[in-house]
Amino acid sequence: MQGMVRWKGDGYEGKTGGGKEFSIYDDSSPSPMEMVLHAHATCSLIDVVGGLKERRDSLREARVDIDSVRAEDSPRVFEKVHFVYVIRGDVPKTLIERIIHRSHESLCSVGIMLTRGGLDLTWELDFEA
Repeated sequence: MQGMVRWKGDGYEGKTGGGKEFSIYDDSSPSPMEMVLHAHATCSLIDVVGGLKERRDSLREARVDIDSVRAEDSPRVFEKVHFVYVIRGDVPKTLIERIIHRSHESLCSVGIMLTRGGLDLTWELDFEA
């Protein structure tokens, strides 16, 4: 994987090796730590929605609410992250739970990288059929 980050004077701009451009750390863009946190939640939610396969059409809502705690002293790494998966739809709750567990154990590269580094990750499921 390749890419580039450039200073723009009032923030930064990233560009992926595939040519996708995005703003970083300006008045309307997330900070690098916010991007890491949201990348982790997105990675896992992609696993959940993708894991439903043909049942995906039965979803009315799928989101992850995020709460985190960072170290007080520098480097201000994430110490704890808690995800609340909000899932609404006619899908089996046990399947959702199994996919979430699998996401954190073996699928979501972003999250696994963070937990291997010492992050305490917890999650819960807010489910309504």
